[in-house]
Amino acid sequence: MVDVRRSSPTQLAEGDPSPEELLWREFAEAATPEAFYRVWLALQCRMVSGVGSGVVVAAVPSTRRFVPAAFWPDGHRAAAHLAEAIERALAERRGIVLKREGNADPAAPGRERYDVAYPIQTDDGKVSSVVALGIAPRPEPELKAVLRQLQWGAGWIEVLVHRLGAARLQPGSAEASKQRLQLVLDLVASALGHERFYGAATAFVTGLATRLACDRVSIGFLRGGRMRVRAVSHSANFGKQTNLVRAIGAAMDEALDQHATVVYPSRSRGDARVTRAHAGLARQPDVGSVCTTLLTEGRKFVGALTFERPADRPFDPVTVEFCEVLAAVAGPILEVQRRDDRWLIVKAADAGRRQLAHVIGPRHMALKLGVVGLAAAVALLAYAEGDYRVSARSVMEARTRLAAVAPFNSYIKEAPVRAGSVVRENQLLAALDDRELRLERLKWLSQAEQLVRQRDQALAKRDAAAVQIVGAQIDQARAQIGLLDDQLSRTRVVAPFDGSIVTGDLSQSLGAPVERGQVLFEVAPLADYRVVLQVEERDIADVAVGQRGELLLTAWPADSVSFTVETITPVSTAREGHNYFRVEAKLDRTPDRLRPGMEGVGKIVVDRRLLVWIWTRQAIDWVRLKLWAWLP
Repeated sequence: MVDVRRSSPTQLAEGDPSPEELLWREFAEAATPEAFYRVWLALQCRMVSGVGSGVVVAAVPSTRRFVPAAFWPDGHRAAAHLAEAIERALAERRGIVLKREGNADPAAPGRERYDVAYPIQTDDGKVSSVVALGIAPRPEPELKAVLRQLQWGAGWIEVLVHRLGAARLQPGSAEASKQRLQLVLDLVASALGHERFYGAATAFVTGLATRLACDRVSIGFLRGGRMRVRAVSHSANFGKQTNLVRAIGAAMDEALDQHATVVYPSRSRGDARVTRAHAGLARQPDVGSVCTTLLTEGRKFVGALTFERPADRPFDPVTVEFCEVLAAVAGPILEVQRRDDRWLIVKAADAGRRQLAHVIGPRHMALKLGVVGLAAAVALLAYAEGDYRVSARSVMEARTRLAAVAPFNSYIKEAPVRAGSVVRENQLLAALDDRELRLERLKWLSQAEQLVRQRDQALAKRDAAAVQIVGAQIDQARAQIGLLDDQLSRTRVVAPFDGSIVTGDLSQSLGAPVERGQVLFEVAPLADYRVVLQVEERDIADVAVGQRGELLLTAWPADSVSFTVETITPVSTAREGHNYFRVEAKLDRTPDRLRPGMEGVGKIVVDRRLLVWIWTRQAIDWVRLKLWAWLP
């Protein structure tokens, strides 16, 4: 009976910069069955693409029960969906593949999956453990490749069984398995010990040639649909051996075309493999036996290993199987190193080709929609035009202002209005104190009456000279009275027309003295305004008289007012680190709510230009100025 509900897997350390190297080190240093099973399962799941979950169940000594020894991913213990595959593998003692529909795998719900199980037996026919994986759908040949991968990995479990003494195996077989495992670890470690790909590949194939008694081992990687030889054992300048490198590449292409390992001479008469290129390579000096295995990464082939031996040492099935296992383990590692050890521009080009393949190939609908949207945006920027408008801070000003001044020295008596008030023509703005003027007028009136009596007395005495003198004094008194009457009539300061008070507030200065000519108020008409735009220096060259524009005031941001440029002053003013030119414009219509001093933003329409130029012109001008300043 298989119990898949309990286990105590050890968690892997997180944050390690090289997870693959850490797994291999842990695998080599595993001291307990739990650690061995856990790392072994993690390695198997990395070698097989599309694994959703995995479990290893091991036999309990002296019983017929099997309990979970390791789960993958770590901590994912919901492997009950694999129990049926494990039961059948135990019953039939062979690899099992079961097709699952729907939500069979909790790690990948809602998708079709395959459950693959493989029993690991000892030499006495007993099953020591079973490994089961939940994998993504794939063609039948690839399913067989998964079973073959599990079969190859079973040798490591056999080593563990021999360590624990749980099975009675022949000493020679146990020692051979241990040596093969140690050899795989040593060769992978030799590749990981180099930072550059060429050094790692050369050390790897040189170690292979030495350990497997091969005259030459070559490694190649797929590029442009063909295999390119990248390293040859015991040779640093293999590129000069053009004919030999071409023959090795042809042998690798032959294996790639058949998607299988090719051995020459063939291992059996029933092995239907094309070996023409391998036969040609075998005709090279000191070469008689050739074996080529493919390097894989996930579901795709990425390279190949070609082994060469003399004719008297052909490749036996055990060696070929070991070469396939080694290629399956080292292929992803070397491919990652090869991709990382490239020029940045080559990586960018490769990434571009992959993205292009996604765009024109199947699936990746989100990427296709994004590319279509980007193309539409580029087309819009390349051909779409819009109004090029110059923006500027704007202020409303009255076209004319009339000052109301004090007609004489006096005191403020009354001030019913102040700045901001709307007034009508002849409406009282302020009244001046007239008491001194009236007293002065009474004085001159009484003096004039006395002079009239004096003139009458001079007439009665017929004194002509006195009459003339008194008459002149009477005229002077009457002139003073007329002057005072005129001043009294101007003690009331009134509005000259309908308008609004722009400046002036005497409501807090009642009784205060004023001097003759002092400005009391400024009155602006209600229907005669102009727009003053502060245009920045970088935009003034595009502004011309007669251009039209629109104004949005802060008080009414939803109601625009059109205007026409009338005057451009040649004098600039500095403000906030920028120079501004004063541009005056005339409103096409005057809203009743408009008041002097209102601010907003005005935009002057220059012409129609490309939208991309409008949006980037400021950045382009800034770059031009910086380059002009930096260049000698």
